[in-house]
Amino acid sequence: MNKKKGSALIGLALSIVLLAGCGSNGQAGTNGGGESAGGDKATAATLKMFIAQPRFKEQYDAHIEKFKAKVKAEKNIDLTVQVEMPNQDNAAQILKTRLASNDAPDLFVIHAINDIPQYSKAGYLADLSDQPFASKLLDSVKPAVTNSEGQVVAVPLESLSWGYLYNKTIFEEQGLTPPSTLSEMEAVVAKLKEQNITPFLLSYKEAWVPQLFLPLVVGAAIQTEDGMQDFVERMNADEGSFSEMKSMFNIIDLVNSNGTDRALEVGPDDGAAAFAQGKAAMWVQGPWYADSILASNPDLDFGVAALPVSENPDAALINLSVSSSMAMYADTKNKELSLEFLNFLLDDQESNALYESLKFNPIATVHTFQSYPWVDDATAYVQAGKSYQDPRIPQAVKDEVGKALQSYVAGQMDQDAVLKALDKSWKDYNKVNKS
Repeated sequence: MNKKKGSALIGLALSIVLLAGCGSNGQAGTNGGGESAGGDKATAATLKMFIAQPRFKEQYDAHIEKFKAKVKAEKNIDLTVQVEMPNQDNAAQILKTRLASNDAPDLFVIHAINDIPQYSKAGYLADLSDQPFASKLLDSVKPAVTNSEGQVVAVPLESLSWGYLYNKTIFEEQGLTPPSTLSEMEAVVAKLKEQNITPFLLSYKEAWVPQLFLPLVVGAAIQTEDGMQDFVERMNADEGSFSEMKSMFNIIDLVNSNGTDRALEVGPDDGAAAFAQGKAAMWVQGPWYADSILASNPDLDFGVAALPVSENPDAALINLSVSSSMAMYADTKNKELSLEFLNFLLDDQESNALYESLKFNPIATVHTFQSYPWVDDATAYVQAGKSYQDPRIPQAVKDEVGKALQSYVAGQMDQDAVLKALDKSWKDYNKVNKS
């Protein structure tokens, strides 16, 4: 997220506006409503939400309908909820346009690690520290939605333990186990190709997919390589360079040279369907696509493993992160209803059904649903000490690496050009964001 491009007009054209329910577009208490069963006149209200997760439309719609029914029963408000669900590649630009043009949604989803520091500094995020949901958050999750001033500013949705996905059935049939080093991965690739099985699913139509290599490589390097522990801090001070990370092309090239065809023509949704049908044995993607994968093939047995990035087996690590989280616009005119919805996300009775239907991890004390097998796979790495916290790489740099790696795959940029582009994007980010 946090991408800067596109005008409001383009943003409106790109976005998908979904209406949950019907009613007036007025604010609470400003427009007349219908008669209730008891004869009292209902008020009408509208909440605007921005959720860049269109693949979860059905799940969010169901939770919103429950919230509307609750508001109607308890407050006699006929609530209309407008949900805008743009593609993830365009979402950040659209949201920034909304916020800058006095057209802000009441509630919006942003990336906890990447976006909260910048959005909080800009004054867009309301302080939610005193809300009931805040006391329900797990200690391991709460810091990700807490800003530098110690304020809780969002409800976490997805907490992630990820590396790459692999088809367990294929691996078991071929007598394979997830590798820990590059040479072991090369052996796995060779074995798969001997059996005419494509090793990797490639789906780079949307730039955010190839950028996934960056946090995996940087996170592992910071954790395990001498002299790299302060890489992010040095980049923030204009004292580092991505030339130090040139070895990242070892795994990138291995994946790309042993993957499916038409990488730049296949989007992640099509990639999920292809992976579900066994078109490749591995996919450098996160478990956030579990729902889409299982929608195509409910019987698929897949797991999460750590991506090898070097010959050091200790560098095959799981990335721990909180990604999507819902925040409230600091100047919303619908504060009361917005706060009610945020707390309803972690409602004691309804939250389990929502998070389980989304196939997200438990993030709060109210969550008692059983975790999924792929979550258990990643947890085994974490419990063995083989994990790291998602590195705080500016979103502008992630955006740049996604586009640069698309060009690299197309043969339009070489490795040095990619690295120089990343250095420039981080320096440009520093110029804008230095206090």
